[in-house]
Amino acid sequence: MEAASVPAAKSGDQPELKHNAITFISNLVIGIASTAPGFSLAATVGFIVIISGVGVEAPAVMLVSFVPMFCIAIAYQWMNKADPDCGTTFSWVTKAMGPQLGWIAGWGLLVADLIVMATQSSIAGSYSLQLFELNPTTLWVTVIGVAWIVVMTAICYVGIELSARTQQGLLLAEILTLAAFAVVALVKVYSGDAGPGSIHVSLDWFNPFAISSPAALLDGILLGVFLYWGWDSAVSVNEETVDGSQAPGRAAVLSTVLLLLIYLTVTAAAEAFAGEKALAANADDIFAGGLGKAVLGGTLDKLLIIAVLTSSAAATQTTILPAARTAFSMARKKAIPEYFNEVHHQHKTPGHATWIFGATSVALFVGVNLWSQNVLGDSLTACGFLVCFYYAFTGFACTIYYRKVLFKSGRNFLYLCLLPLIGAITLSGVFVKACIYYADPANVNSEVFGLGAPLIIGIGALLLGVVGMIYANLAHREFFKSNPPEVASPELIAAENIG
Repeated sequence: MEAASVPAAKSGDQPELKHNAITFISNLVIGIASTAPGFSLAATVGFIVIISGVGVEAPAVMLVSFVPMFCIAIAYQWMNKADPDCGTTFSWVTKAMGPQLGWIAGWGLLVADLIVMATQSSIAGSYSLQLFELNPTTLWVTVIGVAWIVVMTAICYVGIELSARTQQGLLLAEILTLAAFAVVALVKVYSGDAGPGSIHVSLDWFNPFAISSPAALLDGILLGVFLYWGWDSAVSVNEETVDGSQAPGRAAVLSTVLLLLIYLTVTAAAEAFAGEKALAANADDIFAGGLGKAVLGGTLDKLLIIAVLTSSAAATQTTILPAARTAFSMARKKAIPEYFNEVHHQHKTPGHATWIFGATSVALFVGVNLWSQNVLGDSLTACGFLVCFYYAFTGFACTIYYRKVLFKSGRNFLYLCLLPLIGAITLSGVFVKACIYYADPANVNSEVFGLGAPLIIGIGALLLGVVGMIYANLAHREFFKSNPPEVASPELIAAENIG
């Protein structure tokens, strides 16, 4: 039997994270930094440009990709108002759709965070060496990448305040550098100092209808999902935030908007300065192909290296934050072993969960990085499956949880039904499209059992989650028996609650 619910305080006999430790600004910084704007632009723009039928309309792809992200951020905002639990998707899907689906949704978030750690650490290691003009060999990239994981894990363990201050410094350096790049590039284009490949910015670049086919647009959105992914980390620290039921959700929504502005500006500036062919020729990393040096000069181009380095380092830290808190929340609800339900007596952080995730990340990074760069790239692509999966579940959970009040007002219908469903259905479609696309080994670098490796990794991880859920159903019966689906009470969206 389903039950109506209102936000409830955490049980007094449970270990608690540090209350009121960070503010809305820190939430916003974490949301933006978690997406690693510098790294994401470096690694994604070129691949969007080379899609047949997209080209210089890459900003239009980013604009369209923003829509489902914004819609899901709205769902996060409203579910956080109902249940400001650091387990976010796990807790909310459990509340709306039952413990089985909640467990698998939480698993999807954890595995996505774990897989992306390998790529972020590899980039941090590589750019650390490039900064000092050293050859980024696999061995030294691995050693330095492991060092970054250890340092960022320690910062997350010491306390959320130090984590927030670190993020503010790293993000400020990153954004200032990207802004300088964009401004200088555009000034050189319009002053005639950008070289023969430069072109003037056109409004058609931002027009989705200028893209030649729906298939090209969908292919671009597959990459766009990765470009924006990470803003939800802002909500994972809700229990440690001043006004935790309101501020983190607002930060998540605002961070998607600010990311859109950053991505459109920098991408348009890069296209205008270098042209489509130059970006396509350096798709793996648009800044490493001489673009930074051409725009900022022979010395200041190191600022872009620093921007990507700080971006990947910041993202490493902000990946540890939500993963540790999701595991902590799952243990607190008795869905996984109680060992993860531990808060350090002094730092008030989920100590066991933080260090275990850090150690697991090191093991995966070392194994994958030393094994094959193709596997590293395929693993990153596989993250798209997992992100679409748990984001879509959050959107559906919002509408299902609030179903009894959807038609009480136009505002309710817009924010609790229409926008979350647009996001969830769009990402579900992207998930299906990705399955079809990556089933063809001709579209990827490597194959397994006649299928693309990203498909095997992504879907395999989800199927492993189903196995884990079945085992948990036997080992942690209390969680599955004591969490029937709930429905929001009308009081939950009364004027005093919605802010």
